[in-house]
Order: sequence, then structure tokens, then C-alpha cells
Amino acid sequence: MGSVEPQNPKSGNSIKFPLSFSFALAAIAGIVTLVVSAGGTRSGLRWDLGAIAFGIAFIATLLVASLLVMGHKENDPTLSEGSGVNRKSSDRLQQHREDAAKAAAEADKKNDGEQA
Repeated sequence: MGSVEPQNPKSGNSIKFPLSFSFALAAIAGIVTLVVSAGGTRSGLRWDLGAIAFGIAFIATLLVASLLVMGHKENDPTLSEGSGVNRKSSDRLQQHREDAAKAAAEADKKNDGEQA
């Protein structure tokens, strides 16, 4: 029982896009193979080679597109809060300067108390 991801209707986790994309690329591959394999106007169209090219292109592009869609994951909202790798070096430098000034002020107070 893993964590259930929220169902977002606008998310790209639908099968419609990979299917239509694969079909379009397969149709192009099938038509190009059908025409090119004819070898001129004297020979007939090679429907068998066109169908084979369509099938291979459809399966290959569907596999790749589906893997890319399944691998998509939204970023965690806490990544934009400025912690970790998203911190600006100028902010860290300013914080370091403030800490150093505080430490110097405390050291001066401590030294003044010991001298009196």
C-alpha cells in the first residue's frame, strides 16, 4: 500500500498523447516505406513492407513515449522555498557577515567584562 498520487485531470499521465503520437509517426514511416520500396512506377506498392514498417515504428515510439510519460513527476512544492540548492549565495554571504558581526560584538563585551 504505497502512497497514492493525486489524480490531476491536466496531468500528462494519459495514454491518449503517446498513442496518437505513435500512430502519427508510424503512419509516416509506413507511407515512406510503402512508396520507397516500390522501386519506381513499373512495380506495385509493397504493402507488406509498409505494414511491417508501420508496426515496428508504432511499437517503438509507443514504448519510448509511454516510458517518458510514466517517468514524469511533479516537483515538490518545498523546492521553491529557497532551501538547499536553491539558496542564493548573496543571502548566505549576508547571513555569514551578520553572524561574524554578532560574534565580534559578543567577544568585545566579554573582553571588556574581563578587563574591568
